[in-house]
Amino acid sequence: MNFSAPIALAATVLLGTALGCRSESASEKQEPPKSAEVASAPTPAPTPAPTPVPTAEVPKEEQKAAPRKLNVILLTVDALRADMPWAGYDKPIAPNLTELAKTAAVYDNYRSVSSYTAQTVATLLSGRFASTLYRTGMFFTNYSNENTWITESMQAQGITTLAVHAHLYFDRSPGLKQGFTEWKVVPGLTWNSETDESVTSPRSFAALQGLLEKEDYTKGQFFLWAHLMDPHDQYVKHTEGPDFGDKNRGRYDSEVYFVDQHIGKFLEFAKGKPWWKDTALVISADHGESFGEHGMFKHAFEIWESLVRIPLMVIAPGIEPKRIHEARSHIDLAPTVLELMGVPPIDGFQGQSLVPELYGAKPLSHEPILLELAEDTNNAHRQAIIVGDYKLILFDSGKVALFDLKNDPDELSDLSTKNKDKAKELQLLLKTEFAKLPTVQPYGGAKLKSGKSASGPKGPK
Repeated sequence: MNFSAPIALAATVLLGTALGCRSESASEKQEPPKSAEVASAPTPAPTPAPTPVPTAEVPKEEQKAAPRKLNVILLTVDALRADMPWAGYDKPIAPNLTELAKTAAVYDNYRSVSSYTAQTVATLLSGRFASTLYRTGMFFTNYSNENTWITESMQAQGITTLAVHAHLYFDRSPGLKQGFTEWKVVPGLTWNSETDESVTSPRSFAALQGLLEKEDYTKGQFFLWAHLMDPHDQYVKHTEGPDFGDKNRGRYDSEVYFVDQHIGKFLEFAKGKPWWKDTALVISADHGESFGEHGMFKHAFEIWESLVRIPLMVIAPGIEPKRIHEARSHIDLAPTVLELMGVPPIDGFQGQSLVPELYGAKPLSHEPILLELAEDTNNAHRQAIIVGDYKLILFDSGKVALFDLKNDPDELSDLSTKNKDKAKELQLLLKTEFAKLPTVQPYGGAKLKSGKSASGPKGPK
C-alpha cells in the first residue's frame, strides 16, 4: 500500500469521537471535547446459536496443525498502521518488531474488520462481527454477558486466561471481561472521552511480567491478551528514541518506537521462561490510523484502507518464517487462537482458522473480505467488501464507492460510475454476504447516529 503517495484531502472533515478519538481538520487543530459515557449492559434473552457463515474447507491432504497445544500471548497495539518497517516504511520506528518479523509468519494483506477499538476487540474475543453481538448503542460500547467469548471455551478446558489493559474503557465495559481469570487495568489512568492522555507502556509491561511470574498462572496452559495504548493519540515525542519530527506522524512514530522498545524487553524476559518453548506469540492491532488520508486524522467513522489495514505476525513452535499475501482479516483470529491452543471452535464463528497455512498448507482464498462499522451514537453504518483487487464501500446514504486497490491503494479514484458493472456486481455480493450474518440491533435506548433508538432485545433487569 503506497502510504507515501500524495493524498487529496476531502473537502469535508468528519467530526466525532473514537475510543477517545475523532477526525480533525487537515490543519490538525483539536475540536472542543464532547461527552461520552458507557451504558450499562442489560442481559438480553437467550437466542438460538447463529448459523456460521460458510467458509472454504482445507483439503485433507493439505491440513496442517500445531505440534502440540500451545499457550498464546496476543499483543494488540492500538492504532498500529500497516506501513511498518518490515512492510517498506523508510523510518526505523520498530527495530524489535522488524527483527521479529524475520522469524515470523507475516501477513502482508491483513485488515481489521472495523476502524475503532470498541468494535474490533469484540471480534477478537468472539470471532464475529460486532453487529451480530448483543451490545449497547453507545460509542463506548458495552457487551452483554449473553455473548460467548473464546476465553469461556478456554476456561472450560482448564486454561488460565489473563488480560492487561491501559485505558479505562476496558474497565468500564464489564461485558468484555467474561471468561478471564484475571483482568488487569493498569493503575493511574484518567478518563478523557476525546483522547488518551497517559503514557502506559512501562506499566503495561510491568503488569504483563507480574502475571507471568505467577507460577499458578503458567504451570499449565494459559492465554494472555494485552492491548498496548501508547500509539493512540495524544501522540507523545519520547526522548528515549530517535527524533522522527514534531508533526503528528513524527510523534506517532516516536510512540511506536517506544512501544517497540518495551516489546523487545518483554521478549528478553519471555525467552528466559520455561513456558516460552510452548508459546505462540501473535502481534497485531485493533485498527489503523489516518494522517490526512481522505481529510481524516485519527480513526473511526469510515473504513478507508488507512483505517483498516494493519499488521499481523505469528511466531510459534514449528512455524517457518514466511510472507502470506492472501487477504485476511480479524474475523479469522479467534478461530486461529483456539486451534493453536487445541480448543474446539465455538458456535457462530464467522471466519476460519489460519493454522493450516501457518504450518505450511497452501493458503486458500478467504474472499470475500467483509468490513463493517456497526451503527452507534457516533458512527453511521458502513459496509465494505473486497474481492481480488476491488473494494466497494456502501455508505449509510446508499451511495457506493468502488476502488481498484492494486492500482489505487490510497482509494483516490472512485470507479463506481466508470465501471458500473463491477460496482453492481460487488454491491449485490455485499448485500448477499451481509444477509448471511445474524445481525442484532443494539439495545439500551441510546439515540443512534441515524436518529433511531437503540431498542434491540434485552433481558430481565
